[in-house]
Amino acid sequence: MKRSLLLGPALVAGLLLCAGASAAGPTVTARAYIVQNAATGEVLASRSVRMRVPIASITKLMTVLVALDHARPGDPIVVSRAAANVAGSQAGLYEGQAFTVRELIAAALVPSANDAADALADGISEGRRALFVRWMNRKALALGMTDTHFVRPEGLDAPGHLSSARDVALLAEAAMREPLVRRTVLLPAIEIGGRRLLSRNDLLRTFPGILGVKTGTTERAGWSQVAAARRDAVTVYAVALGSSNRGARNRDVAALLTWGLDRYRTIRAIDPGKVYARARLPYGARPLDLVVAKPVWRVVRVDRPLVERIVAPATLAVPVRRGQRLGELRVYEDGVLVASAPLIAARSVGRPALGGRLAFYAQRTAHHAWSWLS
Repeated sequence: MKRSLLLGPALVAGLLLCAGASAAGPTVTARAYIVQNAATGEVLASRSVRMRVPIASITKLMTVLVALDHARPGDPIVVSRAAANVAGSQAGLYEGQAFTVRELIAAALVPSANDAADALADGISEGRRALFVRWMNRKALALGMTDTHFVRPEGLDAPGHLSSARDVALLAEAAMREPLVRRTVLLPAIEIGGRRLLSRNDLLRTFPGILGVKTGTTERAGWSQVAAARRDAVTVYAVALGSSNRGARNRDVAALLTWGLDRYRTIRAIDPGKVYARARLPYGARPLDLVVAKPVWRVVRVDRPLVERIVAPATLAVPVRRGQRLGELRVYEDGVLVASAPLIAARSVGRPALGGRLAFYAQRTAHHAWSWLS
């Protein structure tokens, strides 16, 4: 029967990865921020994460989600008078122009055009903008955005139009599940109504691995952004709300993304070139190395130790064939199993012939007798 035993020098082997970045946290000037792992939802750093603040044009992510809930990308929308006359950033749309939902989504997300966002809301709700806003708030609750209340579809400052860093991260992740949104927020520029308009997301040109997603700026909101980036199979989302200016916002978001991505490394958690244990063999044979057949790569946190646990027999009977499964290696990160592999025999070991076995027992008997006499 097999029993849990490590046949190496210690019962549990701990491997602490070297951190590639300071564990003190990122330097961020924004009044509220969060950076988290997209796959696990783990919060890597945060400040005032539930504080309710204006989020400006980040609101347009919700406007686009609601639009896609109620219309197809190819559906036509006629620009309303109210949309054409909205304040702030515009795509130069005028009343009565017709565009597809897809075109207006691009204008709302890339150059952050207020007229495009309002045109979507008015067109899809048939002029009942209050109804569209109710849809936005209903969607927010469905996504778990409990700190959020929307008043306007484009995100201009309005009493009660508030969200939080936590909720913005939830909103961005929901929006990025839409293929149209993922493609659109990576565009450096768009053309609509004969005009070429540039993206407001400066990090598209400067941050490696950036995936989007949305900026926002008003007097009350300050300079804000939610962004996503990917490196070595890890995606992180970063939200910075209320930076003091455009440069500070870019630095804040870049610092959050960099710090978040630096929390992870892709390592060979299981190495076929390593001897994980040695089992005793009968008849005086040298111990048998227990190894693994192939490498296992995993993305792990740099600031958490990996612990190897080995389950294998202490002593083996022969014969043993090379590659025979003889145990299991398990690798844990913070108590969670992240990798496992069978332990196999590194070589074949045959059973000695009768003469060899008799000679072994005779030699052992003589050794014991001499030890007793001496």
